[in-house]
Amino acid sequence: MNIKERLTFTVGTLVAMIVALVALTTISLQILTATEPDSPAAEYGLTRALLLVGVFGGLCILIGIFILFRLPSSINRPFQELSKGLDEIANHHYDVSLDLSGSKEMEMLAANFNRMTKRLNDYHHSSVSALKTSKLYLETIINSIDEPIVCLDNELRLPFINEEALGILNLTREETENHSAQAIALHNDLLRRLLNGMRNESAKEKKREKPLKIYADNKESYFQVKYLPVLMPDHTRTQTIQRGWVILLKNITEFHKMDVAKTTFLSTISHELKTPISAILMSTQLLADTRVGRLNEEQQELSESIKDNGERLLSITSELLNMTQVESGKLQLNPIVTKPIELIDYALKANRVQADKFGINLEVDYPTQKISKVFVDSEKIAWVLTNLLSNAIRYSAEGGRVVIGAKQVDEHMVELFVQDFGKGIDPRYHESIFERYFRVPGTKVQGSGLGLSISRDFVEAHGGTLTLDSAPGEGCRFMVHLPV
Repeated sequence: MNIKERLTFTVGTLVAMIVALVALTTISLQILTATEPDSPAAEYGLTRALLLVGVFGGLCILIGIFILFRLPSSINRPFQELSKGLDEIANHHYDVSLDLSGSKEMEMLAANFNRMTKRLNDYHHSSVSALKTSKLYLETIINSIDEPIVCLDNELRLPFINEEALGILNLTREETENHSAQAIALHNDLLRRLLNGMRNESAKEKKREKPLKIYADNKESYFQVKYLPVLMPDHTRTQTIQRGWVILLKNITEFHKMDVAKTTFLSTISHELKTPISAILMSTQLLADTRVGRLNEEQQELSESIKDNGERLLSITSELLNMTQVESGKLQLNPIVTKPIELIDYALKANRVQADKFGINLEVDYPTQKISKVFVDSEKIAWVLTNLLSNAIRYSAEGGRVVIGAKQVDEHMVELFVQDFGKGIDPRYHESIFERYFRVPGTKVQGSGLGLSISRDFVEAHGGTLTLDSAPGEGCRFMVHLPV
């Protein structure tokens, strides 16, 4: 029986009982009116009629009350069962089923509901199975990579870490499951260093990171650490949200060995070359001495050429020695309190001959007010200014001008600068020129490509910065910022 039929039957029953009660009352009244009011029969009939009407009326009331209470609950129960089933589905419990017998509509609804839950359950299990398969596939691929990989979520948990990383960190998979990286890092120095590096990366610290040295498997290994943020689209797919980090450790041990070998070789060669080059320069000085004998014009030209090339070789070997000091980590600083003007005077004296040779006018821009002294290795900072001034002279047009000077940036910083008014440098090369052996395309001036790189290393070793402000056709301004 469907709901419509049930309602129709219930309403019909109530109406029938009411009609029957009215009919019974009417018949009883007719019988009473047909009988003499004072006769015994009338009295007996009245009592019987009242009893009959009362019993039948009471029965109708009870049946009506039963129907009124029973009908809503019988209609409401299937909907309650359906609501419970939908709640189970909302909680991802797809194995629920309904039994709504007693009504054709509800039985049909229950059948459709059970069919839906079965399909949802099948889809859920197939999706979970597919996800597990995909996860296992990805884990197998990542575990096959011989580079350590560490994955972190925003709560610094370790959802995944490959076998290579476990070996490097000296951890087991059980130690990483259901544990935060911070808790593990309390007893693991290497993981703590990686987390600190990740925080620095997120803070946008612009530093050239040194290779990470790790002692594992009874040998030293060197790794280049790279931090990759995991960015995923939000539910609107209009923007991305960071979900965590991936830490990659690239093994550069072999490259490090070759780099050390290269540094050692360059250092040895530079030391070995300095002595014969100095001897060659001394010989050219002796040849130029008239007391030894006069040279003809051709011999003088050859002597000057030997001298120029010898000085260039000596300059290159000095740069190579400085570079090897930086790369080997053996750069030693002997800082003293120094006036900026003393550093400028040293650079001017060292480049005076070269400036006169090219007809360059050297100008000094130094403030009249007192400027703070700096605590630096005067020899190395003077070398930096000398190199910058030499470059400015070489890249300036004949008869041009070059300005060297200093200024007080604030109470904690002093700026030393060298400015020329030559061709300038394209902005896309502003960082590249500080790389080893880099030369701006189209440059005809000879050089090793090491001077600016070494200069930046020297300045950064003092806690300062070396930057460039330039544009094509507007010259270059190199600025050395040193802490006071």
